[in-house]
Amino acid sequence: MNPLAQELNDLLAQHNPHVLEMLSDLGKNLFFPKGILTQSAEAKGKAHKYNATIGIATENGGPMFLSCIQDKLSAFDPKDIFPYAPPAGKPELRSLWREKQLRENPSLQGKHFSNPIVTNALTHGLSIVADLFIDKGDHLILPDMLWGNYNLTFGTCCGAIVKKHPTFTVAGGYDIDAFKAVLKDTAEEKGKAVVLLNFPNNPSGYTPTVAEGDALVAAIKEVAESGCNIVAVTDDAYFGLFYEDSLKESLFGKLANLHPRILAVKLDGATKEEFVWGFRTGFITFADGNEYENTPVMTALEKKTMGIIRARISNCPHPSQTFVIEALRSPQFLAQKEEKFQVMKGRALKTKQVLNSGKYDSAWTYYPFNSGYFMCLKLKQVDAEKLRVHLLDKYGVGAISTSKTDLRIAFSCIAEEHIPELFDIIYQGVQDLT
Repeated sequence: MNPLAQELNDLLAQHNPHVLEMLSDLGKNLFFPKGILTQSAEAKGKAHKYNATIGIATENGGPMFLSCIQDKLSAFDPKDIFPYAPPAGKPELRSLWREKQLRENPSLQGKHFSNPIVTNALTHGLSIVADLFIDKGDHLILPDMLWGNYNLTFGTCCGAIVKKHPTFTVAGGYDIDAFKAVLKDTAEEKGKAVVLLNFPNNPSGYTPTVAEGDALVAAIKEVAESGCNIVAVTDDAYFGLFYEDSLKESLFGKLANLHPRILAVKLDGATKEEFVWGFRTGFITFADGNEYENTPVMTALEKKTMGIIRARISNCPHPSQTFVIEALRSPQFLAQKEEKFQVMKGRALKTKQVLNSGKYDSAWTYYPFNSGYFMCLKLKQVDAEKLRVHLLDKYGVGAISTSKTDLRIAFSCIAEEHIPELFDIIYQGVQDLT
C-alpha cells in the first residue's frame, strides 16, 4: 500500500474506525498523489519568474486559445474557461454550493460536513461512491422502482448485490417496513450496507412525507446501533422539485452526525436543479457520525475522492463550473428558478388532475407522485413494452416501460396544455391492444 494511502487510513482509524471499515479494498488504497498537480500548485504561488510545470500552453500572460472559440465566450475571462480546473473543483464554486446546501436544508444547520467536491454530474458521483465503498458481494439497498443505471454502476462495474424492497405499501405510502426488513437482513449477513435514497424518486416521482423521512432515518439509526456500518447515500438529482406534501429537503441533513456507524453521502448537482443538463456539474459531500467537527475524517475522504477523480478523469470541466458560479452569483437566479419551478409544478398537478378524471380507470392506476420529473402508470390489461412500441409506431408518442406493468411518463417535457391529449393517446393505445 502506498504510504500516502496508509497515512489517510491511519487518520480514519484514529478518528472514526467505522468509516475505515466501510471502505472497499480500492477505497483503502486510494490517495491523492504528491505529483504534478501538487508541484504545480506550489509553483503557482512561488514561481514568479517562469512556471514550467502544468501541461497547458500559454501566451501573453494567459492560457493560449483559439479566437474562433473565445469569440463565442467573450463574456468570460480566458483564465476561467481554458485551463484545467482544480481536481476537487473551483474553490469559489464549492463554497457557493455549500452555502446553497445550508440555505435549502434546514436540518444541516449546526451539523458538521465536508466541503462539496465537484464531480462530473450525478452519475460520476455514484461511480465514486461505488469505487470508495463497494467490494464484490457487498449489498446495495434500493426500492424496486429504481433508475436502471444503478444496476450498471454498482452491479456490473463493482459486483454489488442489489437488494430490493417494495417501494410502496398497498395503501400507497412509502414502504418503511419493507426497507427496514431488507436493511436488517443485510446487517445480519454482512455487517455493512450501502443504502441509496433517491428522492424525488426516478421513475416514480415520489418523495416521502416528513413522517416517512423521519421513519427511514430512525430505521437506519436503529440498524447502525445494532453494530452494522451503513453508508447512507442520498441521490438528490431532482432536489427542489417538491410540488405537494413531502419532505422539502434532503435526508442528508438528518443523517449527518447521527451515529458513528453511519456515513452520510450527498450527491447533488446543477444538472437538474439549475436546468443545465449538458454542463455535467455535480457534487459529492460527506458527513460522518461524530457529533463534533471531525476534520481528519473529512480530509481523508476528500483526499481519497480526489485520488479517484485524478485516476479516472483527472479533473472536471472548467467552463461549466464558471457558468454555474455566474448563475449562483446572479441577482436574478432565485427568481428565474422559481419561475421554472412553477412551470414544472403546473405540469405535475395537471397530470394528476387528468389522471383523477376517472376516464382511464379501466386501463390503469397510477403510483403516488408528488415531485421530480416523472410518474408511473400501472397498466391493468396490456404489457408495458408492447404498449410502448405501439404508441411509438402508431402515434409517435414516446414513453419508458420499466416493468411488465409499469410505464414511466416524463411530464417534465410535456407542455401543460398538451398533457390531456398525451393521456388520451396512451389510453387509445391500450384500447387498440385490447
